[in-house]
Amino acid sequence: MKRREFIRHAAGGMGAAWLSGRAATLSAKSRFLASLGMTNGATLAEARLAALSARPRKFAANETVTIGKTGIQTSMLAMGTGTVGSGHHSHQTALGIKGLSDLLLNGYQRGLRFFDAADSYGSHPHVAEALKHVPRDKVTVLTKTWARDAATARADIERFRQELGTDYLDICLMHCLTEGDWTERYRGVMDVFEEARQKGTIRAHGCSCHSIEALRTATKSSWVQVHLVRINPIGSFMDSDPQTVVGVMREMKAAGKGIVGMKILGQGDMRNRQDEALKFALGLGLLDAFTIGAESRTEQEDLIRRIGMAA
Repeated sequence: MKRREFIRHAAGGMGAAWLSGRAATLSAKSRFLASLGMTNGATLAEARLAALSARPRKFAANETVTIGKTGIQTSMLAMGTGTVGSGHHSHQTALGIKGLSDLLLNGYQRGLRFFDAADSYGSHPHVAEALKHVPRDKVTVLTKTWARDAATARADIERFRQELGTDYLDICLMHCLTEGDWTERYRGVMDVFEEARQKGTIRAHGCSCHSIEALRTATKSSWVQVHLVRINPIGSFMDSDPQTVVGVMREMKAAGKGIVGMKILGQGDMRNRQDEALKFALGLGLLDAFTIGAESRTEQEDLIRRIGMAA
């Protein structure tokens, strides 16, 4: 073979080898990014950062978290009071005022600082009793209203403060939204909440959604500071399948919204698969906090232990 032809063939072979290696690298990168839920538009540096953040870590139910950009700091685990909650009743309120308030205080003694209430659960008197025994500024009180007009929203905020025995509500949510156009339909309620936040009678506002249309609308709304999102690995009592909901949650997180998970155990459907449900929720890296309603001290303490074991 002549020298010129040798060089040409050698260069071609080297180029083919380089392209083959490059293709393999890109293919590996694509698989790596896909495993992190990222696209090829992401840089390797971003991917490595995502991989580091996605690595398992130890969690604690009582670790301090910040809810989005609200500045509200509280415990990762919120003590739910609304298992099968409707008509001013729930499994927790069935414990009675002393029974539920004692359960909340038992959690407080173990570092839980997040009380999750709602008008529809009928749990305000129970939370109010617990608040008598703890420093008000050491706990976060979240509650929810079904108000769909401005007058009702204004009246509810005042009534809730009286029922809870507190000057302010940390987080107040519009409860159980289902309409895709709710930000237009219930603008009056949103304005009342914003007015209350400006006055300091609530610290942050947001919503809980019960349809994927409402959830997507909430994600796009600058008014929503805190989302209460239904999430578990089996899609039980959720707005859509887990993959779809997680995709929307990623948009929320990117927008700096506060995300509090609910239905972590699928309203009891995963009661016998708690570790799986907890690992799924915590492994997402998207929740600021999450709420689960225990019904006894034994159940509450077991839940705290399980969260500490999840990684």
